Amino acid sequence: MKSAVIVFPGSNRERDMLYALELITGVKPVAVWHTETTLPDVDLVVLPGGFSYGDYLRTGAIAGRANIMTDVARKAKAGTRIMGVCNGFQILCEAGLLPGVLMRNAQLKFVCKEVGLEVANAKTDFTSKYSEGQVWHCPVAHGDGNYFASPEDLARLEGEGQVVLRYAKGENPNGSLNDIAGIINDRGNVFGMMPHPENMIEPLNGATDGRVLFESVLEAVA
Repeated sequence: MKSAVIVFPGSNRERDMLYALELITGVKPVAVWHTETTLPDVDLVVLPGGFSYGDYLRTGAIAGRANIMTDVARKAKAGTRIMGVCNGFQILCEAGLLPGVLMRNAQLKFVCKEVGLEVANAKTDFTSKYSEGQVWHCPVAHGDGNYFASPEDLARLEGEGQVVLRYAKGENPNGSLNDIAGIINDRGNVFGMMPHPENMIEPLNGATDGRVLFESVLEAVA
């Protein structure tokens, strides 16, 4: 599987993501600087975590208008799989590729810990190797992970199965509506999540729960 990871000023999880993709797919991914205007021909484009542009204005607001995002939108429209993790999720929302917005955590504090995630939809290219209702563990590290959407968008997300991951009961770390931790677009190729699966892929991480997500994409591409 060929993949690319977009790097913005302030990204700090791109190396983790590059490592995870190469480890699991066996193919070295391409790092793409945000000022580029075209992406290489790949099966998966990933927007990693971090604090793009220092989170000025709003998290992901400036990065969502970066040069490379025009081609990200073009690739998404053509059906290429796009994944945003943490800051990447925020950027996808700010770029209009996913509905809603990520706001300040309800307790107004940065949270960094392991949480339980429940698979709300196992019929996506990103979760197919999990089971519906399965709870797995993954670290979070964010100050703006409180997902919010209009009542209309929320009803559509819930009604169309676009809520892919939820924080397990009692483990919502940020006040996110309906315990939402990850969503997908209506076409099923643009996916955003706040937790960091790339940091839970080998025994040294303490568990390999996040590895399954990447294996799901790999299987979908194959």
